[in-house]
Amino acid sequence: MADYFKIIYEYKFSNNTLKRFDLLLDKENLALVSGKNDNSPAWARLDFHQCTNCPLNTTLAPYCPVAANLSGITQEFSGVTAADRATVTVTVKERTYFKATSIQEGLSPLLGIIMTTSGCPVMEPLKPMVRYHLPFASLDETVFRMVSLFLVAQVIRGRAGKEPEWDLEGLSRIYAEVKKLNKDFGQRMIAAARNDANVHALVKLNVFAVMVPVAAENMLKEITPYFSSYLK
Repeated sequence: MADYFKIIYEYKFSNNTLKRFDLLLDKENLALVSGKNDNSPAWARLDFHQCTNCPLNTTLAPYCPVAANLSGITQEFSGVTAADRATVTVTVKERTYFKATSIQEGLSPLLGIIMTTSGCPVMEPLKPMVRYHLPFASLDETVFRMVSLFLVAQVIRGRAGKEPEWDLEGLSRIYAEVKKLNKDFGQRMIAAARNDANVHALVKLNVFAVMVPVAAENMLKEITPYFSSYLK
């Protein structure tokens, strides 16, 4: 029997309307498990505003995996604006989070999960973050988690006989590609006439993609005193 990680996102609006999304992630590789969709919209086709750094080709992948998995969610929010508010509840195995917030902030982490677990090669390096998902994370929290993830990846690379990369240049390279993808994918969504809630949620993700490499060095300097016991 298949074994999954499950993440549930619920959005409760002031009129008591409830939108719920159950995401199943394969426990072995964190790939998003989605039902077969024979009705993906035209804007989800790979060659529709394809990202400039996309390594996929239409022969093997007629649809963008991210767009195909996002299409149902973007439709659900097609009548919602970025400034609309809801109480967002996020349930993972270990605990439940909730926050009364704007749709832009509440939708952004859901989009982030789907973008990193759908099989997009550019987003793949960020996928391990999903296992320890932290919705509504601040920039500082995101930077700390991403730097930690990158350094754990180097330990794993070393144990696999590959050359580890202990400075943060590799992290900057990853986010440079993610930033390009976010910009291009935003154009895909705009061209598809998606509502601004979806586009603005993506904009928030891209702000983090821009800021993480910039903030990483400053954060390391700031928190160095916290690690004084490791420097003795």
